[in-house]
Amino acid sequence: MRALLRYRAALLLRSQRWIAPLLLYAAFVAVGVRPGDPALDSLGYAAAGLVPSTAWLVRVCVTAEPPAARAVTAAAAGPSRVHAAALLTALAGALTAGAGGAAYALLGGDLAGRSPARAALAGAVAVLVCALTGAAVGAVCGPPLVRGRGLAPVAAGLGSLLAWTAPLSPARRAVTALVEAARSGPVPLPLGALAGAALLAAAAGGAACLLSARRG
Repeated sequence: MRALLRYRAALLLRSQRWIAPLLLYAAFVAVGVRPGDPALDSLGYAAAGLVPSTAWLVRVCVTAEPPAARAVTAAAAGPSRVHAAALLTALAGALTAGAGGAAYALLGGDLAGRSPARAALAGAVAVLVCALTGAAVGAVCGPPLVRGRGLAPVAAGLGSLLAWTAPLSPARRAVTALVEAARSGPVPLPLGALAGAALLAAAAGGAACLLSARRG
């Protein structure tokens, strides 16, 4: 798996298709996070932007190879392992971007006397929750579950919107916890949302990998 991850990462970097989702996330953070704003509020906003960006990055990673090259890689390593490596590569890229966004929000935000370490930990949990949720959206709204080039982006966009608004969404719960704490209350650690996001991502990624193996 380590060799597959290195291969997928190199493929992603060479393709330069990661630039568009990264720019989307950077624009989201630049517009919504302002120096002097409450740090927890800014951290929640920076985390929320990862949902659509990660979903887009997942699609970039799973469609990075031409069909012939993907068939060769799948024959050598197994289609489910190849697909899992693509999902993990996208998640790693999203977490890297999220770390930068959270650092920007934390360094420029107003902590209002709260512990910087505690705020950083809360932001890290929210970033992980939103990246996992976005990965789940990308996994179920892209190949092999959704193959249409026009349908997949629409499905990912609607899935990201649902992740922002659905009451039981882990991403919404984590972001809401930070935003509410910015106004009053202690710094939260949305560990329940993290567990839910991990289960959601595992289920979505597992289903995509199994279907990829069957169709492969």
